[in-house]
Amino acid sequence: MKKNRCIIVIGLVSLLFYSTIGLGQEEQKVKTNWNLGALPSISYDADLGFQYGALANLYYYGDGSTYPEYLHSFYVEAAYTTKNYGLFRFFYDSKYLIPKHRLSVDVSYLPDAMCDFFGYNGYQSIYKDKWRNSKKYTAEEGYKTRAFYKYKRDIFRFSADIQGTIHNHWKWAAGLGILNYKIDIVDVKMLNKGKKPGKMLPDTLEGLYEKYVNWNIIDASEKKGGFHPYLRGGLIYDSRNKESNPSKGMYIDAFLTYSAAFGQQKKYNNLKLNLNFRHYIPIYKDYVSFAYRVGTQLLIAGESPFYTNTYMNTLYIQRVLYEGLGGGNSLRGILRNRILANGFAFSNVELRVKVWKFDIGKQHFYLGVNPFFDIGMITQAYKFDADEIKTIMAVASPEDKFSNFFNPDPKAVYLPHMSAGVGIKIAMNENFILSVDWAVPFDKQDGAGLANLYIKIGYLF
Repeated sequence: MKKNRCIIVIGLVSLLFYSTIGLGQEEQKVKTNWNLGALPSISYDADLGFQYGALANLYYYGDGSTYPEYLHSFYVEAAYTTKNYGLFRFFYDSKYLIPKHRLSVDVSYLPDAMCDFFGYNGYQSIYKDKWRNSKKYTAEEGYKTRAFYKYKRDIFRFSADIQGTIHNHWKWAAGLGILNYKIDIVDVKMLNKGKKPGKMLPDTLEGLYEKYVNWNIIDASEKKGGFHPYLRGGLIYDSRNKESNPSKGMYIDAFLTYSAAFGQQKKYNNLKLNLNFRHYIPIYKDYVSFAYRVGTQLLIAGESPFYTNTYMNTLYIQRVLYEGLGGGNSLRGILRNRILANGFAFSNVELRVKVWKFDIGKQHFYLGVNPFFDIGMITQAYKFDADEIKTIMAVASPEDKFSNFFNPDPKAVYLPHMSAGVGIKIAMNENFILSVDWAVPFDKQDGAGLANLYIKIGYLF
């Protein structure tokens, strides 16, 4: 708890720092020319750990005639976390480079030395907390290694997306990009460098990812990752009164994403459909509103490698990575990537309350509270041949029992994964929002313990 309080204090200091040096002098009623905001990149995620680094946002307002909308925004961030997740990102956004169109460009490199992998099909894959939790269990009680449910994953992403108006609230959107994945078993030797013998990870134990490879569940053509250019297009309906924490209106999108693959991976050419619906309902003035979203991602043609099934497609890359399902960007309180399948559906429901509005200097702040409920489920499952897996397991790893890894009940696949929690929001001038969310899963198969804290920027949706 001391660590969490420290992170919250640092976040508040950062917020005040941003209000004093960022985005030009507040004495100007209208901002003009170039304005720079710089911050330490500090956050906390129950799955990724404490993040430290730096970020900068450079805005250009021109002669100020479009203020508070900017003409151009350049965002740069470089950060790392205590659980060996890296974030190196450049993001450009403008509604004026191409008149009457919004153009956004993202270039990101995301190295992850310990990416979560809990098997396929949600509850059909059994999760054993004792296999990875050295703080609660000893080797005699069943502890294996904290790297058991991990693999090494590096992502390079380039995307360019454009939106244009059709009529009133209706818009069209199109984009292209590249996703390049490099995947391997956890590099235990690298993680053990400089550590005391009692803190080192064992380097002789197979993790679940390696077992899936040995059991032929993960195909040889996908086990090392791959290079996937993509094209995307769809429609948007947007009647929100503002982008950041809207109090009324709707946002709806429907789009298709075609991902290409080459060589030995050519079978992974695929087409996915995404549907998203967000609704913001005012209850009491600007103080209380009800917000919810419902979404789905479906594989409608071709095959998709397992590593891209953890990637949630989006028309506008606001957060650095949208992973689904499980974790701080989809189902809070549930293990990151816990629900891995070809298709899924999800919903987030929040009551948003502004409990206190106040000013510091010439900056306007509010303190908000939002209890929430998250739910997700599989709609398109991986198909398992239990007898075939048992036969392969008997040869590849005879010490492993099928019942320790798989739930044979086919109904388990489609059971919903649920969590609930509460968030605290500290916002400056309505747009810059420090978010602290805490959540717990309803089922221990989605994660044991109560330390599911997420400190980020902005509302989830």
